[in-house]
Amino acid sequence: MNPDHPQRPGPAAEPVEVRHSPVHGHGAFATRSLPRGFRIGVYAGRRYAPGVVAEQDWDNTLTYVFGLSDGSYIDGGEGGNATRHLNHSCAPNCTAVEVTQDDGKLDIVIETARRVRAGEELFLDYSLDIGEEDPLTYPCRCGSRGCRGTMAGAAAQPVET
Repeated sequence: MNPDHPQRPGPAAEPVEVRHSPVHGHGAFATRSLPRGFRIGVYAGRRYAPGVVAEQDWDNTLTYVFGLSDGSYIDGGEGGNATRHLNHSCAPNCTAVEVTQDDGKLDIVIETARRVRAGEELFLDYSLDIGEEDPLTYPCRCGSRGCRGTMAGAAAQPVET
């Protein structure tokens, strides 16, 4: 290294990159090994107050909406970040944790649920609350050994025909 022009370390590489997913569309992938409990990021996007979400016209095949416990929603499709690209898996390696900020604002923090290898796709269990709808309307493509066949919550069992 030249003492007259010291090299400064570059910015730390982002822990996640978005690229094509073999599961669905785009996915979020670890750029390096990540330990259990690693904070991937805060789910970002446009915020909707409780009740407003029902007035929106989202595309049911590609929606980035995250519901919060106070009835509000975050739409990652508007101003979101890489966390919106975590696909569903029935055997996820990440979790979504709702946290309350000092000012009372609710956020969703995405963390690793186990150690994740570099290059591995990051997944959440969407556990969709679908009410009385048929769970097979929300098919799962994860291919995990314990796949339940639907992105609906574990309580919603597929209707056998």
